[in-house]
Amino acid sequence: MEVSLKDISVADLVEGVLASDRATIGRAITLVESRNTAHQAKAQQVLQELLPHAGKAQRVGISGVPGVGKSTFIENLGCWLTGEGHKVAVLAVDPSSNRTGGSILGDKTRMDKLSIDINAFIRPSPSSGVLGGVARATRETIVILEAAGFDTVLVETVGTGQSETMVADMVDFFLVLMLPGAGDELQGIKKGILELADMVAVNKADIFEKKLKQAMREYKSALHILTDASPTWHPPVVACAGLTGEGVPELWAHIEKHKKLMAASGERDERRVNQRMTWLHAQIRDRLLDDFFRSKNVSSALSEIEVSLRNSEITVSNATEQLLALRNKPKS
Repeated sequence: MEVSLKDISVADLVEGVLASDRATIGRAITLVESRNTAHQAKAQQVLQELLPHAGKAQRVGISGVPGVGKSTFIENLGCWLTGEGHKVAVLAVDPSSNRTGGSILGDKTRMDKLSIDINAFIRPSPSSGVLGGVARATRETIVILEAAGFDTVLVETVGTGQSETMVADMVDFFLVLMLPGAGDELQGIKKGILELADMVAVNKADIFEKKLKQAMREYKSALHILTDASPTWHPPVVACAGLTGEGVPELWAHIEKHKKLMAASGERDERRVNQRMTWLHAQIRDRLLDDFFRSKNVSSALSEIEVSLRNSEITVSNATEQLLALRNKPKS
């Protein structure tokens, strides 16, 4: 019999998560994803209790251009990690998807081995297409999974738009997957995504063997031009084959090396502190924006002001000032 979120207590959720009970983990995640006000309040109580047990996992963001083979790579990496004794959670960040689509969710059925691995947990992004909502749910899900004993969290993003920056702001290491077709490929790569990268992995090296060396030279040159985010670390360029698992152990060795260097220099802790501050400011902006549009004064006048704006009867600045004045108008 399915237990409703209303009926299960905070204590039971906390106890179940700490005991690594998969059903309870799923319920706790569903709770943090919910937009229901009562659910959100309950979720915060659960998270507060779990927080002392979280924070020990290695968080790795994985991005890449469409068609780069992220899902196949993640499955092989995840299976290799569980084979090495790790407990692995895979999360997707896809604000454009819903429960019937999206990279991880759509490909979950193709992750045959990882999806049935007792030491792995796969979760797609919430159905909300709002970037802030997906970000909040993903960050809070990481707390739940770490408290449940998962020592490695892989956060996959679709490879386009703001989601890269969002994921980079919640992980310890950001891995960018690229294809070996360097020349034209580099033209389509946003400078921003390479600036975020802690490592570039050229995937499908087994298929594009002839282009591999040239591609690696091109990516190394591109990274050389950019200023390193850390004085302790220069992003390496490595080759891997997600389909066969070739290069995966060597790739993970770089991630482990990065972890040790960042921990020794204090940058790992500093990065997490900065991420929490960034998240605080982002949440304040999101909450204020929600409150603004929920204002009865604003909602009742918004349509009329939008019509005036469409008809070029007022300027954007004028429309903004009118709406802000309405928002700040004392309640009668």
